[in-house]
Amino acid sequence: MGFRLPGIVHAKKNKVPSKSLDVPNGYFAVYVGEGEKKRFVIPVSYLNQPSFQDLLTRAEDEFGYDHPMGAITIPCSENTFPDLTSSFGV
Repeated sequence: MGFRLPGIVHAKKNKVPSKSLDVPNGYFAVYVGEGEKKRFVIPVSYLNQPSFQDLLTRAEDEFGYDHPMGAITIPCSENTFPDLTSSFGV
């Protein structure tokens, strides 16, 4: 049994990061998780959310501006991220 969270577009499972993966207008990709990262495509409107801004500050503190995956890496567990973003109501 599966469920879908509104506002998050689940990316195709692809072991090799690629700039050619589709990201719809108004969305951007982030990588989340510890160890192997999971790619999420999320709305740019999340940038207005204070909780997401806190995650970006933590990402800057932990990774600086070096994101080898090709997208922002968020220091948050893969299980916690959907719970956090579902509270944004976007």
